Amino acid sequence: MKLLHRALAASARHGSPLLAVGIFGGLLIPPLAHALRHFILPEVLGLMTLVLLRVDVAAAFAHLRRPLRLAVLIAFQLLISPLLVFAVLAPFTLDPGLRHGVVIFATGCGALSAPAFARLVGLDPELSLLMTLGTTFLVPLTAPMVVYWLMGIDLAIGPGAFMLRLALTVGLPLVVALVLRRALGTARLMALGEVVDGGVVWLLMLYGFAVMDGLAARLVHDPRWVIVALLAAFIADFGLNLATALAFAWLGRRQAASVGLVAGNRNMALYLAVLPVAADPRIALFFALCQFPLYLSPFLLRPLYRRLMMRAPPPPLAA
Repeated sequence: MKLLHRALAASARHGSPLLAVGIFGGLLIPPLAHALRHFILPEVLGLMTLVLLRVDVAAAFAHLRRPLRLAVLIAFQLLISPLLVFAVLAPFTLDPGLRHGVVIFATGCGALSAPAFARLVGLDPELSLLMTLGTTFLVPLTAPMVVYWLMGIDLAIGPGAFMLRLALTVGLPLVVALVLRRALGTARLMALGEVVDGGVVWLLMLYGFAVMDGLAARLVHDPRWVIVALLAAFIADFGLNLATALAFAWLGRRQAASVGLVAGNRNMALYLAVLPVAADPRIALFFALCQFPLYLSPFLLRPLYRRLMMRAPPPPLAA
């Protein structure tokens, strides 16, 4: 057991390169990616449970005591971001499937992995979690309207079926996390912090393998389009991250960077399930490619976040 604890703690300390192994490993070892695809749901449930175990309840409630600020952050992500992306793309001549994919990406809710990534790079996991949950609950109401208005594409996200799925992927982990919190106690949970974080890293790595299923074959079939779309995915991810962080710079460096991280890391799994049959198949391919910047962002941006936090002014002394 001690050996397992040490291995998981080491994984937490080296999380960024392990995530890169997951995303590239799934591309380079297609049979393993295909085998792990069947375990995506358990991986998501386990990931959400471990993320909730690491939540600082007091910090989360501190954010909830400012509901108007949280509402503004969520509205920016779900409504302002797609309008901004649509306006930026307007002067450019792009493949329609790619254009549609980038705009739909900008309407998405936060990725469930965003709080874990925030913890990995030293940002605010509680604010990231609240933004992720808030955008996830509201995206069935906002995304179909915005996507249809901007591009005439009907995203058939049924609120009833979506809420049932949400109850499974968020409600069940919440119950399990509450039971474990009570059974283990706060002190023991804090002592096991790196072990839990290591478990998060491994679940993310396995998920990274799984979502790469089929991408290698598509790369061989049309490599030029895949390379262009991959570049667009990085620009969309990091561009929304930067634009959102700058828009909320008044929150302070750590909070603004945390909001930007959620804005750049969007959950595309929902859209893969509801895209119309007649939709351009390249839209779905673009969503799969969006996993690359998502998984590599902790590795690429961690040095920047560290520098920002080192230069951040100290908080004011309490009166």
